[in-house]
Amino acid sequence: MRCVFALFVVLAALPARANDKVVFGLDWKAEAEYGGYYQAVATGIYAKHGLDVTIQEGGPQINHMQLLMAGRLDFNLGGGRAIEFAAQKLPFVAVAAMFQRDLAILMTHPGVGNDTFESLKGKPIMIGADTRNGWWRFLAGKYGYSDSQIRPYTYNLAPFLADRNAVQQGYVSNEPYLIKDKAGFAPNVLALPDAGYLGYANIVTTSQKLIDTNPDLVQRFVDASIEGWYSYLYGDPAPADKLIRAANPDMPQALIDFGRTTMIGRGTVDSGDTKTLGIGAMTDARWQAFYNSMVSVGVYQAGIDLSKAYTLKFVDHRVGMK
Repeated sequence: MRCVFALFVVLAALPARANDKVVFGLDWKAEAEYGGYYQAVATGIYAKHGLDVTIQEGGPQINHMQLLMAGRLDFNLGGGRAIEFAAQKLPFVAVAAMFQRDLAILMTHPGVGNDTFESLKGKPIMIGADTRNGWWRFLAGKYGYSDSQIRPYTYNLAPFLADRNAVQQGYVSNEPYLIKDKAGFAPNVLALPDAGYLGYANIVTTSQKLIDTNPDLVQRFVDASIEGWYSYLYGDPAPADKLIRAANPDMPQALIDFGRTTMIGRGTVDSGDTKTLGIGAMTDARWQAFYNSMVSVGVYQAGIDLSKAYTLKFVDHRVGMK
């Protein structure tokens, strides 16, 4: 009995094990589209999984992919380029897809005839540099767009509102609300998935080195992030919203609410495969279908080893579905 008591005293005197520090990079500023991650911080979900997570905002002047490659980030929302990484033999891998449907859109003014993707061929379209190297290439290949149509996107609604013939990129969970709020009309929304774009979005990426050396940490981060998304979508989002507004004071609560409602209504996070496999789900069939569709319009070359672009090891475990 004395031995047991002595052992208890010794164990009680030992310092608690510190949570593993993790730095996670977003691809834009804090908003509802990252609510699940902020929820996991705010409600202690990451801490419950033994993680001390720091979320770093992104933005037009921040290249988090370079920071991941330099080892300054542990995880990054950069998985949309996973196939390109595989083609270039870069050791960075997609480990979870939090969005089953991409939120990207092209916006047009009503009543001017720019109502379909086909109708935009040859017309000026405002897009950002990242988009030019991303889903623009899919639209260009499918609808015959050319780079001569590209105009700079200034992350500002003023040029769009000033020109009834303007076409601009946006997110269905963001810009339509702002336009209705500021200008009093609802823009036409041409959603990327409706064009046949099969790519996942909000894809968590990490290094092959971290996967090889500390797979338990990767699993805990993915699991906790998934639980955070379930909590944010179907529980009380207030804890995450508070952190989002603190990180991005220009973000009004009404826009956060609109973003969350839009993601729920459109099945952005929880639809398709997630209904049986859980949020974050990825499948070989979906990746292959996306790759084939991009090869067919000349975006990717045939013969890329897809097994190097992603891993299913950390998802499809039905985490958080209860």
